Amino acid sequence: MSRWFLRNLKRAAVLVGVIAVTLLVVRIVDVSRGPSLQLWHKHAPPELTVKQLDAGSWKDYLAAEDAAFEDVRVSVTAKLKPAQQQASNRYFDGSPLYPPRFQTDWNRSFVLQPDGKPIGAVVLLHGLTDSPYSLRHIAKLYRDHGFVAVGLRVPGHGTVPAGLAAVNWEHWLAATRLAVREARRLSGGDTPLHLVGYSNGGALALLYSLDALEDPALARPDRLVLFSPMVGVTRFARFAGLAGLPSIFPRFAKTAWLGVMPEFNPFKYNSFPVNAARQSYELTSVLQERITRLARDNRLAELAPVLTFQSIVDFTVSAPAVVSTLYGNLPENGSELVLFDINRNADLGPLLSTAAETAVERILPPAPRRYRTAVITNAAPDGDPVEARVVEPGRTEPQKEALNLVYPADIYSLSHVALPFPVEDGLYGTDPDPADDFGIRLGDIASRGERGTLIVGLDTLMRISSNPFFPYVVERIEALIAAPIPVAPTAAAAAP
Repeated sequence: MSRWFLRNLKRAAVLVGVIAVTLLVVRIVDVSRGPSLQLWHKHAPPELTVKQLDAGSWKDYLAAEDAAFEDVRVSVTAKLKPAQQQASNRYFDGSPLYPPRFQTDWNRSFVLQPDGKPIGAVVLLHGLTDSPYSLRHIAKLYRDHGFVAVGLRVPGHGTVPAGLAAVNWEHWLAATRLAVREARRLSGGDTPLHLVGYSNGGALALLYSLDALEDPALARPDRLVLFSPMVGVTRFARFAGLAGLPSIFPRFAKTAWLGVMPEFNPFKYNSFPVNAARQSYELTSVLQERITRLARDNRLAELAPVLTFQSIVDFTVSAPAVVSTLYGNLPENGSELVLFDINRNADLGPLLSTAAETAVERILPPAPRRYRTAVITNAAPDGDPVEARVVEPGRTEPQKEALNLVYPADIYSLSHVALPFPVEDGLYGTDPDPADDFGIRLGDIASRGERGTLIVGLDTLMRISSNPFFPYVVERIEALIAAPIPVAPTAAAAAP
């Protein structure tokens, strides 16, 4: 090598090193200004290992779950200082938000049995930082149609935010396998099996189903139902681990967290560790690779039909990835994509971004497509009636189906977190059922006042957290339950 090349290589290395050190210093200074870490950020209860999950039973998992919650009671709740014993703290046993005081603690795994012998089984997988609470309405829907519903508390969730700093996506997938084994045991081997996944749980449902195509020991689902599935995440998540590097030194432990917030939600973490972002990126990377490889090998024809509900604007996951990476690779197997458009009648005028206004046209490829699409919109001339614009597989012209639903005037779009919750949900609904009381109603808050008064930013409270079109969600899932199970073709038959 020439001296000139070596000299410039050294300069580049020094420059990169200076930039890296500068970014780490900025990161340390930034987090030092935020709230201090609390007990629930520092102490993680024990969870089963991947090997224990694969060898264990549902009974073993529930016993370990009981031990984890007891550990939180002893190591966190019982050790709170007076300053932490506040009504806004879900870990204070005197708070109206304290989950064990509710009739059902939806942070825990659950099983809902139908009246009579189950005609099928469904496994429900919640999202990142979430809990089984988020899919309880869907679980009850399946239960009412004769299915046994198994709601899994994914490892690291439901207890304390520190739990998410101590697990990886392999734990989540192993727990999914365990839950499917239990669902099969409860319903018998000859009944339909459905997987329902929300956000990160959608990625788990998909990855499990793809694994089952290659592993005959895994039960294959007959249907997949996904809400805001995490098929792709932001590029930042790829480098999230770098943000936590200074945390190897105890003095800089806060850099292991991307967000440290008060924990006022009884069924969802508000704080977010670096590890959670890193694991979501690794999970979606494996998922995307698996989809691409199986599509190349003509194996996706064996995959169960997929029904997906997705807001056209989504701040958490990539809506384009759902359409291109997932649906762009699916064969014509009865899959369906439901997209919720923005409110075309919202009185916001120039405040709506051009990207949001043109999202449907940009994300959906031109028809004909190999899957059914339904765009829920009020883009009619008068802007008010809500309709489903349905394009069947292989067709080009949309059929308009009038829906007896209204896009509320004060809601300009749905969100990543809204889709599986009806407006009557006691915690997240815009019109909460008074009997569905969990100590706080986050969905109907419409506050105005001075900044700095609340313990949380207004952007958190303004994000819509329930779905005014939930009746349509129910209608599509009921149609899926009633539909006959198709016979999946073999890979050889599907090959061109």
